[in-house]
Amino acid sequence: MSWNLTAQFIETCSCNMLCPCWYGVQELMVMDQGWCASPILLRVQQGVSDGVDLSGSTLIIVPFFPGPTLYDGNGTARVYIDAATTVDQQRELEAIFQGLKGGPMEILGSLISTWLPTQVTEIEVNEDGDTITATAGKFGRVKSDLLKNESGRTMTMKNAGMAETLEFNDATAELAPSASYWEDPELPRAFETKSGARAICNWSVS
Repeated sequence: MSWNLTAQFIETCSCNMLCPCWYGVQELMVMDQGWCASPILLRVQQGVSDGVDLSGSTLIIVPFFPGPTLYDGNGTARVYIDAATTVDQQRELEAIFQGLKGGPMEILGSLISTWLPTQVTEIEVNEDGDTITATAGKFGRVKSDLLKNESGRTMTMKNAGMAETLEFNDATAELAPSASYWEDPELPRAFETKSGARAICNWSVS
């Protein structure tokens, strides 16, 4: 059951910038379109789960929430894992990111009523300056651009409720507007994104 990992967490969301769910305050978490969908790219830098090395793994989680707030739950979600991973890595990653092995993802998992079967597909990630793009087979693309101020400094949010819940380093995330799209016929709808954030998380369960 024990595991740990360090990963880059790249969130994109169908709400306008900034997605209200980051505040972590229920009365503020009203979704812009009455529903919310969020492709989240995870790039595992290092990690071990029950003796399985997870370093270098890439996956995307896509939850869809019918709204009107995140805490209304009843979500539908799927985990997409890069085809370069081994069967053992796939098993451990699925369990961690569906929240079955504890840790921060257990909170998100409690809001998901339906987990669609995990998809193993080729995930190709490219970085071009401040832009990160990931293409996942036939399902869609995650695109994230850092948001900078007039002096060229990256804009951040600190101590937001979800940033603390997800145990981001220093409870801080970089703001990163997105232009992602996703089309999985088994999810409730196809969608595009506008909002986004990036952070590094260090998670462990003993």
